[in-house]
Amino acid sequence: MYKLRVKAEFDSAHFLKGYEGKCANLHGHRWTVEVELAAEDVQAEGQCRGMVLDFSDVKEALRKEARRLDHSLLIEEGSLRPATMAALKEENFRILEFPFRPTAENFAKHFYDYMKKEGYPAAAVRVYETPNNCACYEA
Repeated sequence: MYKLRVKAEFDSAHFLKGYEGKCANLHGHRWTVEVELAAEDVQAEGQCRGMVLDFSDVKEALRKEARRLDHSLLIEEGSLRPATMAALKEENFRILEFPFRPTAENFAKHFYDYMKKEGYPAAAVRVYETPNNCACYEA
């Protein structure tokens, strides 16, 4: 089994509604996403002969989603009052809503699903909130 790993980083803020602890408060992270791809064999012909995939293509796909999340407030749908959302939008804050709680675990699954949808053989995704703490999702 061949395995490739690519990484991307982004900065964003989030909070955990309904959580009893300091993560209930708005705070930011330098998120690191590491995607592991797996394949039984390398390509036999063409420009990518001897490779599983072109690292450049894989990195660009991952970075595309990381750029979309970069420098934004990541929130769970319905976690802010309408008046709060309106005020933040009036101030032109970039807010991205998700149908899940914005945890490292859920973002690991999010990036896994994203890479699969883009056609890459994702085997596992690790999302680091800090250099020492990560969540992993594997199929």
